[in-house]
Amino acid sequence: KGKNKEETIEEEENEKNSRGASVFRVAAIALIFSLIGGTLGAFGAVWGARFLSQRFGLFKQTAYLFESRREPAEIKVIPAGSGQEMTSSQIYYANVNSTVGIATSVTTNYFGYTTTAAAAGSGFILTSDGYLLTNHHVIEHSETVTATLYDGRSYEAEVVGYDITNDIAVLKIEAEGLMPVVLGDSETLQVGDTVVAIGNPLGELTFSLTNGVVSALAREITIETGVTMDLIQTDAAINSGNSGGPLFNLYGELVGITNAKYSSGYFSEASVDNIGFAIPINRVRRIVMNIIEEGKIYRPYIGVSVQNLTPQGLTSLGLDHGIYVASIMEGGPSVGSGIEPGDIITEIDGHKAATTSQMINYISHKDPGDTVLLTIYRDGETLEIPLTIGERELSAFGEG
Repeated sequence: KGKNKEETIEEEENEKNSRGASVFRVAAIALIFSLIGGTLGAFGAVWGARFLSQRFGLFKQTAYLFESRREPAEIKVIPAGSGQEMTSSQIYYANVNSTVGIATSVTTNYFGYTTTAAAAGSGFILTSDGYLLTNHHVIEHSETVTATLYDGRSYEAEVVGYDITNDIAVLKIEAEGLMPVVLGDSETLQVGDTVVAIGNPLGELTFSLTNGVVSALAREITIETGVTMDLIQTDAAINSGNSGGPLFNLYGELVGITNAKYSSGYFSEASVDNIGFAIPINRVRRIVMNIIEEGKIYRPYIGVSVQNLTPQGLTSLGLDHGIYVASIMEGGPSVGSGIEPGDIITEIDGHKAATTSQMINYISHKDPGDTVLLTIYRDGETLEIPLTIGERELSAFGEG
């Protein structure tokens, strides 16, 4: 009570300053602890994330959140012909160096104007010293043929020989140490078996792989050249540029030569998906070796000219299948055998003879000198006539 007004005001100001200093000290201490706690917290968070990452594989760095941790697969290359089943990748790497791209130039003359066009197809290596196989229609009318290997090397190819009726052509390049395909047995194929094709679809997508299954066997198909053949049908994609390329089985063995794709119409470029065809290698193996080794084609034949019968013609004869004998070839194996023009061949060695291509294919697998038993329908009677198969010699270019 004894204090004067000035003393009272001074004490109040000192008390305010003291309280402010205390608040400041508390705030400063709180800030220091906050910084220390933040630092320790950040350190703890980093350490904890690193520990959890190492221990449980969690909390990867943001840059790797969506990155695959799968290691690249190492493909074990299995040699073709080893007898081991292979994946499509293994088949590809075992055979891509045996596949070639085929490019040709064709000169045409339209009303006095000469033009040169390029065409493309595929092929494959038969021997280490440069014999190749492709389709005849790939090199037909060509003036130059070039074969390109997977490693980029290109060679001018010589046409050694061809067989139009089987749509094959043998080429030769001057090269050594090449990797040939391993020939398999197309007779062992079953519907549903996996097959792989390698080729140059569209002539641009070089050394492409497509795969699928065998959709049908011995499918009778007439290709654009007018030749009728019994082919392997597959749902593996076969496009323009694939012609002449290899078709492999699951063991990496060559079982076919791709040569056709189904189209919706003869004059239409439109095509149907997943219907491609290949020539069975067994059908042409002997012919190919004859061309390479002797420069000739030896074709088993029975010396008759035959035609398919229409359903109406068969019905009028009271038959459901058969092949019409149009003529007997002079000097051929059928002369004197008892076969006559007008006969209907219904069976060969007990096998149904339904189409000319079936009969030709069956005969082509025989050796000259073999005997076959023909079942003949003639004037309401059924006859059995044994016939010895002959051999017709042609040049390597299919000329008699």
